[in-house]
Amino acid sequence: MSHPTRRIVGGLALLLSLVMAACGTSTSSSTAGGGKVIQVVAAEDFWGSIAAQVGGSHVKVTNIINNPDADPHSYEPTADDARTVAGAQYVIVNGAGYDAWADKLLTANPVSGRQTLNIGDLNGKKEGDNPHLWYNPDYVTAVANKVRDDLKALDPADAPALDQSTQAFLTTGLGHYHQLIADIKAKYSGVPVGATESIFSYMAPALGVNLITPYSYLKAVSEGEDIAAADEATVEQQIKTKQIKVLVFNSQNTPNNITNLLNLAKAATIPTPAVTETLTPAGATFQAWQSAQLQGIEDALAQATGK
Repeated sequence: MSHPTRRIVGGLALLLSLVMAACGTSTSSSTAGGGKVIQVVAAEDFWGSIAAQVGGSHVKVTNIINNPDADPHSYEPTADDARTVAGAQYVIVNGAGYDAWADKLLTANPVSGRQTLNIGDLNGKKEGDNPHLWYNPDYVTAVANKVRDDLKALDPADAPALDQSTQAFLTTGLGHYHQLIADIKAKYSGVPVGATESIFSYMAPALGVNLITPYSYLKAVSEGEDIAAADEATVEQQIKTKQIKVLVFNSQNTPNNITNLLNLAKAATIPTPAVTETLTPAGATFQAWQSAQLQGIEDALAQATGK
């Protein structure tokens, strides 16, 4: 998945066309069995999965990015997306410059009383910061609690049920996810590792591993920018001399230079566990997706260290 630009979907003409396409869309809640159902739109499916589990039967969640092959950085919204946003009572966007197209959709389709959660703003992140916020376990917890509070404000009558579903998600739902994080930290704290981009930069400290790839390299790859020659030389040297035990890579973003890096790692018998930017496979829960990736990282560390 390449990320060549942040200049996403500009121009008054496009915004006007999206507004016109959305005209007439209702924002009223539907009901099911007498209970209120809040129309929720998530810009990305990983946040949508969390919202769906927090809200339970009291929400209907629509994810705009729901295809593992789609690139959230450079997505171009459609007229259907505009209608979806115009019909929402609660919209969740990643923020931090990751999904600027979502902000444009919201601006182009104003709705009275609609609530919006910008996760970058919630966690004090702005454009230019690492936007891969869903790889930070603390941010995941903060988002779940904020979604719960926002949904309770929209649907006070169902507050007890929303409290229960949120608690179930944070304990039972994320139980295996947190156990894997704790296990990796207990076994492999301080182990030097590498990564191909900043998608792993939030998870590495949570796991206790020592990510020694220069951050300027990680950011350049994530944003599709030119990589400094010195950074490239450093990363290649870290692999050739086995300064790292594993190399974590985003399997949705493997341009030629990253493929070459993976081949270097293979030649050096360094394991290369994969992570992805969006839910894989499509339709997986947040925790199933993340837990499978964490298991892959743990297996790779075990192979590399013999413990």
